[in-house]
Amino acid sequence: MRIDRLDLENFRNMESLSVLPCESVNIIYGDNAQGKTNLLEAVWLLSGAKSFRGAKDADLVRFGESHTLIESVFFCGGRQQTSKIRIEGKKSAWLNDIRQDSVTSFAGIFTAVVFSPSHLGLVKDGPAGRRKFLDTSICQITPRYIGMISQYQRILLQRNTLLKDISYAPSLMDTLDIWDEKLSALGGAIIRMRMEYTRRLQKQAADIYNGISMDRESFALSYRPFGLEEIQEGWTQKEISSLLREKTGRNRADDLRSGASGIGPHRDDLEITINGRSVRAFGSQGQQRSSVLALKLAESRCIGDILGERPVILLDDVMSELDQSRREYLLNHLTGSQIFITCCDKSYFSRLEGGRVFRMENGRLEQE
Repeated sequence: MRIDRLDLENFRNMESLSVLPCESVNIIYGDNAQGKTNLLEAVWLLSGAKSFRGAKDADLVRFGESHTLIESVFFCGGRQQTSKIRIEGKKSAWLNDIRQDSVTSFAGIFTAVVFSPSHLGLVKDGPAGRRKFLDTSICQITPRYIGMISQYQRILLQRNTLLKDISYAPSLMDTLDIWDEKLSALGGAIIRMRMEYTRRLQKQAADIYNGISMDRESFALSYRPFGLEEIQEGWTQKEISSLLREKTGRNRADDLRSGASGIGPHRDDLEITINGRSVRAFGSQGQQRSSVLALKLAESRCIGDILGERPVILLDDVMSELDQSRREYLLNHLTGSQIFITCCDKSYFSRLEGGRVFRMENGRLEQE
């Protein structure tokens, strides 16, 4: 999968921009606040997702203008295709000149993986961000998982509401078993799918991290079900659900006191270690950045293995905090994917062996 041409009109700080990227590494460099990240954001929007910066549609339109337009020619599914997004009050989308119901129609057709400095929270912050990373990744390759997560959240909310209501109406205690069964059955399925995806992700991420670190460090990834430490690799969904039901029953008194469900996939975590030590607690800035980068690139490989095509990789400000050997790996040893890398310092890509280099200045792009 690759972008062959990208045309932007009134997007962010860009009045008019056209770029013909190569199919390997594309470097976009320049000072801060010139539009480098804006360009990656435009490519990301073609995946059907919302802005990875959390921007509203109105924020994407150049100041003083009434609309913005994003057009692309991309190669996917063995043929060249086109897409167009227009934002003028509301968002409209076309795929191969056919009007779409919404931009989400692009999902699964054009795919991308993005890394930005905000994603360092995947390592630095609490388990909620790591669970979200897993769930988002699984949704790209297993669409039905979206419904499973939504249904689990609804059941969890209903059970937590019931736990609080029981203190005022003890007769409601008899209905708790019903919600425990539902939560355990669906929770077991979610845990099983997360464990399987983590196993696949671990294999790819460890290989990538070894390349980034030049085999000097050992990366490991493991899924940690909260309160269900007995679970072993290879357990079936039924076995996991059964254990979750048993533990939920044992924990009922604590749940009633707190008014919240204390055990289940909503409490689980993803443990990331280097040389056996927690990256969150003991990792350097470079190790933390390399770990998140390895996870993102591993996600790209996993999507490629399932869908048959590697997604486009977008790396925003990835070079800072990395030493020269790690930068060289990103520039010259990631094959099989089209990559866009932004940076400020021209020296960061002095060892680039191929690809194309573009300079961004005040929303204008020039190939060097």
